[in-house]
Amino acid sequence: MRDAMTVVEAAFAGVLGAPEGDVETALDAGASAMAAAEAGWDEVGRAVATAVAGLLRGCRARGWEDADLLRMVRRELRPEHVRLAGRLTADGGGDTAGLLTAYGAAERLDRFTVATAVLELVRLLGRLPGITPPAAPAPAAGGAGHPMLRRIRALLAKAESTAFPEEAEALSAKAQHLMARHSVDEALVAGTAPGGGGPGARRIGVERPYEAPKALLLDAVAAANRCRAVWSAEFGFSTVVGWEADLEAVEVLYTSLLVQAEAAMRGGGAPGPATRRPGRKGGKGGARGGDLSRDFRESFLIAYAGRIGERLAAAARDATEEAAEAGGSTEVLPVLAAREVAVGRAADAMFPETRTQRLRGRDREGWERGTAAADRAAFHGPAGAGPGRERGRGPGPSPGSRG
Repeated sequence: MRDAMTVVEAAFAGVLGAPEGDVETALDAGASAMAAAEAGWDEVGRAVATAVAGLLRGCRARGWEDADLLRMVRRELRPEHVRLAGRLTADGGGDTAGLLTAYGAAERLDRFTVATAVLELVRLLGRLPGITPPAAPAPAAGGAGHPMLRRIRALLAKAESTAFPEEAEALSAKAQHLMARHSVDEALVAGTAPGGGGPGARRIGVERPYEAPKALLLDAVAAANRCRAVWSAEFGFSTVVGWEADLEAVEVLYTSLLVQAEAAMRGGGAPGPATRRPGRKGGKGGARGGDLSRDFRESFLIAYAGRIGERLAAAARDATEEAAEAGGSTEVLPVLAAREVAVGRAADAMFPETRTQRLRGRDREGWERGTAAADRAAFHGPAGAGPGRERGRGPGPSPGSRG
């Protein structure tokens, strides 16, 4: 009688080594062997947990973090695989004999189907290539629990939830101002501290659909906060390189602006005939957002990202000048310039080969509404006064993608 680990290892090896044309055969053979193993289903569950733990260690050694792995499963497989991955990556420290039994009961799946799901997950994770691991940044004063960051998050949460555009504008404006000032303060403190460390990186998910415009929005937010974003399109994330306080600001602001963009796109009123999805009746499609064409949505997000980038950059410049004038310090600009140089060098070292991609909006109404939504989501005053853009063209190069 073959023990359960032998059966599981053979099944894993079969699906990992199978060429594309033979994957289904390997899945069927491996799942049949696992489901019918003489050692029993509980022992198969233990063996799967042990073998997958080794697989995950290999993924981490190749630069993958658990959040990245779950994101890849969500992108490439089905919801039941995501739930299975969650069970397999959870370190409960207890007996894993009932792992597959519990999963099968929860999903109402038989043993063969459970084994197939395991092997499909294994093929995806086991064949992921090595990637550049993100470097840990020097810790910021106060870290993520800094009172200023808590205040910024609260302001953006209110901006996302309010039904009044004027209130959202005011809240977003205040949040960006606080972010910029917090970044300058952190830079000055770190610049005078011995052994201040250097920039690091974090990965931020860029989810389907419309990944390219979303990556462009993240790039705009990163640039305004003196960071560099590199989009890994095939893996569904961007790596943002920068200093800790700036990385925190980028993630918080990008998440909030994306929520506001999607809400504006859904609730911006009924689109014109050219923007409705073909083959469906119009009416109140714009209010629901379900009848908007793909071109409209892409153009909306591209224009939104471009306009947001303009206004965030202007707001950051204003806050930097204000900080320099208020403090009477000549050190602000040299310190920030040195940090930007350090970020550029760190990004180039992590990603020596990148390429840029220009995005073009093809729907004029989507472009105009995206620009208007960015004006509402962003800032009044000098920060909101940016030059116009040529209609029908994207806002410029997208973030560099891995070459």
